[in-house]
Amino acid sequence: MAYTLPDLPYDYTALEPHISKSTLEFHHDKHHAAYVKKYNAAIEGTEYANQPIEEVLKAVAGDTNKTGIFNNGAQAWNHSFYWNSMKPNGGGKPSGELANKINTDFGNFDQFVEAFKAAGTGRFGSGWAWLVLDGGTLKVVNTLNAGNPITQGQTPLLTMDVWEHAYYLDYQNQRAAYIDAFVNNLINWDFVAQNFASA
Repeated sequence: MAYTLPDLPYDYTALEPHISKSTLEFHHDKHHAAYVKKYNAAIEGTEYANQPIEEVLKAVAGDTNKTGIFNNGAQAWNHSFYWNSMKPNGGGKPSGELANKINTDFGNFDQFVEAFKAAGTGRFGSGWAWLVLDGGTLKVVNTLNAGNPITQGQTPLLTMDVWEHAYYLDYQNQRAAYIDAFVNNLINWDFVAQNFASA
């Protein structure tokens, strides 16, 4: 089944001053749209054409003959998840069961934040930082390029894009400043909690 480019869940100016209208227009309308278009073209007429994108990613991960399908499909999925991982006036701390689980698995919220920021700053080159549920335990992981934790049997709860196109117009080479802004002002904890409850 063709994968559809989702609309942003907020206006192009809604994340300012942390992420600019220019970045969202460029990132969503150009980068994300291109991944979706290339993925749909790659699966057209194949055995994957009528499969959900998550199943396709699991099936082709690691297959060097299907790198194009995986890279474009994973980037299409990752970006859709990333837009929902943010919201205007986000950040702060989670509450309820998710907060309790973070305290249990990381020691406290500050230690989660430290691990998540380290996953973003420590990813050399392009990739993603994730909060995942893995075998009943919350973990922070990072993936290279288009990598997606669902191919490792993990359930994504939150992601942060650390490809340069996610932040370069606003922060130039200051990835750490973008990461601080993401954690402190943008994380959509309602979305994360919903994913946690569904898992």
